[in-house]
Amino acid sequence: ALAHLGLGLTLLGIVGTLSFGTEKILTMRAGETVELSGHTLRFEGLFPQKGPNFTEERGRFLLIGADDNADGEITSAKRFYPVRQTVTTESGIRTLGVSQLYLSLGDEGKDGSVVVRLWWKPLVTLIWGGGLVMMAGAAMSLLDRRLRVGAPARRRKPAAAALPASPT
Repeated sequence: ALAHLGLGLTLLGIVGTLSFGTEKILTMRAGETVELSGHTLRFEGLFPQKGPNFTEERGRFLLIGADDNADGEITSAKRFYPVRQTVTTESGIRTLGVSQLYLSLGDEGKDGSVVVRLWWKPLVTLIWGGGLVMMAGAAMSLLDRRLRVGAPARRRKPAAAALPASPT
């Protein structure tokens, strides 16, 4: 029963994410705000940083609450690795209840703007939580035979009847 509950949670997460998820791609400059599925983000700008084997432009976004104060921060970065001459994107993720907000930086414009891609994934954490519940249900079913639904009880073999000794 527990594993079936986990399957239900996973399916609810998949259906919720596919049905109600939203995506937005836009160009932003420092100080601009964007609204996605009831959440407001303000782009604070790009900040250069240096890592052990890369350089990056880190974008900082503030999650703005109903009272116009910052409720949190999300960062995303474009990293350049000079040894291999490759560029990677580090996505920013913020979990809000059972949903998640993702953002990713694109190319930077000559005017200081940057392409930003945003995703709102409602109920996405239920996919992972449902998997954990399924795993717990599977482990519990292996622990004790009495807890297994529909498992037949073991039959005891009757002791063999004693035969009278034959005279030799």
